[in-house]
Amino acid sequence: MSLTLIGLIGIAVMFLLLLLGVPIAFSMALTGAVGIWILEGPGPALAHTLLIPWDEGRSFVFVTIPLFVLMGQLVFHTGLASDLYDGVRTWIGKIPGGMAITSVVACGAFGAVTGSSIATVATMGAIVMPEMRRYKYHPRLATGSLAASGTLGILIPPSLIFIFYGVMTETSIGALFIAGIIPGILTAVMFSAIILVRCMITPSLGPPGPGATWKERRTSAVGLMPILGLFLLVIGGIYGGIFTPTEAAGVGCAGVLVTAAFRRKLSRSAMSKALEETGLISAMIFAIIIGGYLVARFLAITGITEDLVSILVGMELGRVGFLVLLVLLYLVLGAMLDVFGMLVLTIPFLMPVVSELGISPIWFGVFAVVMAELALVTPPVGANVFVMRRTAPEVPMGEIFMGVLPFVIGELVVIALLIAFPEIVLWLPGKMN
Repeated sequence: MSLTLIGLIGIAVMFLLLLLGVPIAFSMALTGAVGIWILEGPGPALAHTLLIPWDEGRSFVFVTIPLFVLMGQLVFHTGLASDLYDGVRTWIGKIPGGMAITSVVACGAFGAVTGSSIATVATMGAIVMPEMRRYKYHPRLATGSLAASGTLGILIPPSLIFIFYGVMTETSIGALFIAGIIPGILTAVMFSAIILVRCMITPSLGPPGPGATWKERRTSAVGLMPILGLFLLVIGGIYGGIFTPTEAAGVGCAGVLVTAAFRRKLSRSAMSKALEETGLISAMIFAIIIGGYLVARFLAITGITEDLVSILVGMELGRVGFLVLLVLLYLVLGAMLDVFGMLVLTIPFLMPVVSELGISPIWFGVFAVVMAELALVTPPVGANVFVMRRTAPEVPMGEIFMGVLPFVIGELVVIALLIAFPEIVLWLPGKMN
């Protein structure tokens, strides 16, 4: 049996495990370990299985993941997210579709300190959905806008997916963070424009929300200051070369703690819940990374990686053709896998081709994360849609997916702009110290 055939059988077994409901981390780790055992024997398989977690776990950059997760969890459990929503609502809630547009802005701002899309949807959904029900928003617009806006949590820095990609490809995490700012703002503007135009054409979709006096706006703006201050502190420090991403994560956590304590929102219960969730999420991410390294090592031994690279390069698609092919590939994978699994399975294969075509790894990282956003709202997996369904159980899954569709189209337009004008991504990182 040829090595290539063994590699293909291994991939098929891994997908079978996924279809049977085995978690992505264990599916990849089992496939990788058993594959190496078959090809090289029990000794090398055991060595890889033990040494990969040890080697990767000692990486200093991995400290960044639990720290950024903790920062987001603290913002959530100390109630700073509610202050954020109230502050945004007083400024734009009165326009057509204002409550939905508020959710876009609030999700983007909350995502800037959580780095997690699912946490963004769960938090903002619980805050915003009661308000949308109160003002008679169409369920399709309400749930669709929230599920789609939650994807901003993995694009606007700091982002766990950027950290994940940076570790896998040895790309500067700081540069990736900065590169995500303009595409994140562009995506938020696109989503807001879609809501505004739809509600101007069909006012019953999203009636105007409550108005506010200038005094109320100035008062509520205080609720925006902690999130804005944390974002400027973390990203400004990275951009200015003052902090490494790991140091910025620590500074951000300290900033949330000080802010919550100053506003008397830091309780023993909030700390306990934040630490518990941080441990669970960080362990999950670490397990996926280890499983990904194991299966990548197995596939490298089979030579299937080199074969695929040769095929893609031999097709002579060029930069644009290659990226269009990847858009289609990620849309298909997004229907079956979660974000981390999708990146782990594709990045090791694609990076050699990316280098061959002269595509910047920073630009490609943003492209991959934007495609991962689409995966979060693509049926049948659509993790954000499932979270939204728990928040709004009265809305059928089909309705939520239909509500997300206009935003998926808008995201594809953003992707087309990024492909046509790479400087949208690369301009800010090029200005870094």
